[in-house]
Amino acid sequence: MKVLIACEESQEVCKAFRELGHEAFSCDILPCSGGHPEWHFQQDVIPLLKEKWDMIIAFPPCTDLAVSGAKHFKRKREDGSQQKSTEFFMLFANADCERVAIENPVGIMSSIWRKPDQIIQPFMFGHEAKKTTCLWLKGLPKLIPTKIVSEGEFYISPKGDKMPKWSHDPVGKDGKKLAYNSQEIKILRSKTFPGIAKAMAAQWSEYVKGAGK
Repeated sequence: MKVLIACEESQEVCKAFRELGHEAFSCDILPCSGGHPEWHFQQDVIPLLKEKWDMIIAFPPCTDLAVSGAKHFKRKREDGSQQKSTEFFMLFANADCERVAIENPVGIMSSIWRKPDQIIQPFMFGHEAKKTTCLWLKGLPKLIPTKIVSEGEFYISPKGDKMPKWSHDPVGKDGKKLAYNSQEIKILRSKTFPGIAKAMAAQWSEYVKGAGK
């Protein structure tokens, strides 16, 4: 299959499909960190959507869409950034491709477009971490959990909120705690857990194979 992984710098999903022999490519405006620039388009993904793909898996930016940033919604509506992000999300929803999966956290797309087909967690795929992840699917089945483990450690914020430690209290490569809104931590939070990437590649490949297409 020819597979496009849109808005992915980590290449986790791209590599998972490549391991199964598929012609998969990641695309992001950032350089890839997955070690395979030969499989990466560092560019705007929109022109690539005009090409023929057997499957598109998209991870559109959630900054303007996720409910975690609801306190900034008024500003984002007024400056047009939320509308721009919504339109970008819908480019994948309306892509000319038989099989499409769009990933995002809980956000406004559930109300302004439609509810997701599935909500998954990393701890359903072997990772002791919680990250509520929504999937909107076209022509693809829901993912089946591969290994359910604990939800992992949590961090209690100064306000008393319970937050996943992996994403709210992590340390960088130098061993120092990352600043809450640093670019490094934003990239860390956006990465796909390998267990989920492998499940996408294995299960959706088998589904397409079984469909005889």
